Amino acid sequence: MGPSETSTWNPELHIMFATRSGLVKKTNLSDFANVRKGGIIAIQIEEGDELIDALLTNGNDEVVLITHNGMSIRFHEEEARDMGRNAVGVWGIRPAEADKVVAIAKVVPDAMLLVAGLNGIGKRTGFDAYRRQSRGGKGIITMKTSDRTGDVIGALTVHDSDEVMLITTGGQMVRIRVSEIREAGRNTMGVKLINLIEGETLQDIAPVVSQEEMEESDSPGS
Repeated sequence: MGPSETSTWNPELHIMFATRSGLVKKTNLSDFANVRKGGIIAIQIEEGDELIDALLTNGNDEVVLITHNGMSIRFHEEEARDMGRNAVGVWGIRPAEADKVVAIAKVVPDAMLLVAGLNGIGKRTGFDAYRRQSRGGKGIITMKTSDRTGDVIGALTVHDSDEVMLITTGGQMVRIRVSEIREAGRNTMGVKLINLIEGETLQDIAPVVSQEEMEESDSPGS
């Protein structure tokens, strides 16, 4: 295995998968080294469930799972041991009936958790407001949802200098600075992030990747 392959499939790194039902699965990055043309199984998904996201972790990271109804749980990745690619995983959070996981975010020093609701309402809260818990519990409130906010549609780890893109169900896209979004506690509703056209709701939020970051990630050995 050459130097570039060694850095690409670094065995000190892991991939943490999250599903709608609240399952998480961590697999060593080196398990993905033998990629076939037709792809390989990354996680076994049970009937009725679906994969929502995956994060690259370093073995000492903490993550937060966020649900549709505004609940969240923060836990250390050590609580999810490495499992094979074909495994289902373990409980990260146990959502209430009719609730589901909508996002997984990595806890990063000096960053905050941005949470957004269906009706274009959102806020950012410091990770120190989220105490570490054991995985598999019900979690704690991350956003107080109501008819005004709508249910949570997404969450991101953000820094003050970041920008995010808001995407609506009608295809409208609005770019805003994180620094313009008010900081608020966990058990609050937040403020308006976007003026929605009647009949539309917020579909998703995504980080804006700068040209410099794109060039850096495309460089050899990165």
